[in-house]
Amino acid sequence: MTRRAGFPLPPWRASPVLALLAGLTLSGCAVGPNFKKPAPPAVDSYAAPPIASAVATPGVAGGEAQTLAAGADLPGDWWTLFHSQPINDLIEQALKTNPDLKAAEAALAAAHETTLAQKGAWAPQVSVGYSAERQLQSGALAPTPINNASQFNLFTPQVSVTYALDVFGLTKRTVEAARAQEQSARFQMIAAHLTLTSNVVVAAINQASLTTQIEATRELIDIDTKSLDILKRQAASGYASGLDVAAQQAQLAQAVATLPPLLKQAAQQHDQLAALTGRFPSQAPAETLDLAALALPTEVPVSLPSKLVEQRPDVRQAEANMHAASAQVGVATANRFPNIQLTAVAGNTALALGQSFGPGTNFWSLGAAATAPIFEGGTLKHQQRAAEANYRQASEQYRSTVLGAFQNVADSLSAIQQDAEGLKAAAASYDAAKTTMDLTDRQLKDGYASGLQLLTAQQAYQQARIALVQAQANRYADTAALFQALGGGWWRRPDLAKDTDAN
Repeated sequence: MTRRAGFPLPPWRASPVLALLAGLTLSGCAVGPNFKKPAPPAVDSYAAPPIASAVATPGVAGGEAQTLAAGADLPGDWWTLFHSQPINDLIEQALKTNPDLKAAEAALAAAHETTLAQKGAWAPQVSVGYSAERQLQSGALAPTPINNASQFNLFTPQVSVTYALDVFGLTKRTVEAARAQEQSARFQMIAAHLTLTSNVVVAAINQASLTTQIEATRELIDIDTKSLDILKRQAASGYASGLDVAAQQAQLAQAVATLPPLLKQAAQQHDQLAALTGRFPSQAPAETLDLAALALPTEVPVSLPSKLVEQRPDVRQAEANMHAASAQVGVATANRFPNIQLTAVAGNTALALGQSFGPGTNFWSLGAAATAPIFEGGTLKHQQRAAEANYRQASEQYRSTVLGAFQNVADSLSAIQQDAEGLKAAAASYDAAKTTMDLTDRQLKDGYASGLQLLTAQQAYQQARIALVQAQANRYADTAALFQALGGGWWRRPDLAKDTDAN
């Protein structure tokens, strides 16, 4: 190409050094592995054989048939499927005040700012400085100032610019690792959100169940006490033996022994709900839950197995950790390659403050430096090997998390099926005990049964009532556990689905 007169050469042609550096920058690549997202597991069901829909128990709270809707999506506020205003209120309080969730949100904010800070390495670093000093030079040396003074002042304002060429991708891999760590913090926050809502629902269900069990146990103790009094009177009259009295005393003692554990569990659930909602035990929320008022979700959305790894926040967090470990391999590899840095300095030096920006006082310099490790005692090599081992560890942890996620779903599906069977059996036992109690009461009025027989029937009824309440609570709680195992529908909540790394 012919250059026209009067036009200077372009800088990249005028300076072979700049041309070389520009070429390195344009052709540079990031060393280390490029992360590839793991493929979904090649399975088409959570259990073998697939779990069937649960049976129904008509006429019993929580006895509705549950249909598994394969491939259906979960709502983001899945807890509303129970149609309980106390549960909705408790979760609203917990999401506003729970300190664990707030800590997870703060950790995400810190990780996001760290990512932005790492991105700053791609921009030139500009700094400004100003120095003022007074010097006295030895008379054996030639004076430095133009006025030949041996004692003088120096005033130096200057601007410095440095820029590290990312020829081998050190900055790129560092930013990539920071982004992945931010994603890990994001899914940790989502997992905290899911765990919090699930814990609130289960704690409220357990508290309601324990309240009914305590009430039934106290009635059972009262019945056993009355039965013991009757047997003692009969024994005194010769109509009952000492063995009968001793057996009833043992039964009463057993009933009494079951009450303190229930009271302890109820107190623990009370305190747990207080902590989950960000309060002290003495400030526990006043909301109370009636187990019979809950609605059991009759159509249960069940995600496809291929979608589970995208929906479980713990799996996504493990994937982000694996991505961060992969990027750290690139960082460790890039540290073994040369580092190239450009520098530029411009400023003024004057003997008087008022002359700092006068003519003839300016100076500037341009420079480029390249440093490459030659001998580090094996440090860089072993750091790279450690990063590679960390990546293998993260990969196995990801696989373990995926296996655990599928196990959780399979266990939860099996649980709701067996809970339905358990509720059916408990309801049949309850109905039989109630029928026996009603018939015995009628026979007592007609003179065909004794008061002791009625108390025995009432005792069996209260025991069946406790078993029924436990079966109902299991069905509600395990349904909530299934929603948690499937990911809780966080991707349908705008506040959680927003990716802060999308900027």
